[in-house]
Amino acid sequence: MKYLIPSHAMLVTVPRIAALLFILLQLLGMRVYPGGTMYDASSQGYSFSKNFFSDMGAYAARNGDPNYFSMILFAMSLTIVGITFISYYLLLPRLLGNDRINYILTWVGTLFAIGGSVCMIGTGFTPSDVVFAPHVFFANNIFHCFLVTALLYTIVIFRSDGLQKRYAIGYAMFFTSILIYVIILQYGPSVNSGESALIFQVLSQKVIVIVFCFSVIHQTFGFTKSGILKQKHSLNS
Repeated sequence: MKYLIPSHAMLVTVPRIAALLFILLQLLGMRVYPGGTMYDASSQGYSFSKNFFSDMGAYAARNGDPNYFSMILFAMSLTIVGITFISYYLLLPRLLGNDRINYILTWVGTLFAIGGSVCMIGTGFTPSDVVFAPHVFFANNIFHCFLVTALLYTIVIFRSDGLQKRYAIGYAMFFTSILIYVIILQYGPSVNSGESALIFQVLSQKVIVIVFCFSVIHQTFGFTKSGILKQKHSLNS
């Protein structure tokens, strides 16, 4: 089977571009967000500590104004990343599945990554103020799915000779970060209990998304520095 895009591009260049585009589109979405927070509809613009990412994906801003531009940018950013991650993780089993156990673990991890990626796209196309329940389902399951993916790929990279062990440690830190965030989602203070709880939940979300982006970029350096892509040039044949 021949891949239309070389593995180096899909495992290194494209993920880096996608992560940077995600950050850029999110920043643009924040810039054009009309305003309003859960506890202050009169506030101007986007508040980094009081607006969730999902506020940018809503049909209307918290102040009641139309939110079309921010909503489009939000959906675009998640679609780009979601499609990129599907392609990225589909290549990894052939790259890191060097024995039967790793091959199985990579495919299970990849299936959960695909699920998480589909949830990313679903999050972008389910405005929270129009279809709240589906939006929450997709948004929360991004992290539930990638929690499994991060754990399995931590094990895979530790067992593999293809990447340096420090990249397994990076994945382990990624797993730990997601686990903490999932615990916060399940057991943390409700945003309905007050503005301080809202700020805590919003900033927790910002941190995990930033960690997510940098984890992806960090992993791409593992592929370039290890030379594994040259060793596995048969990926494209």
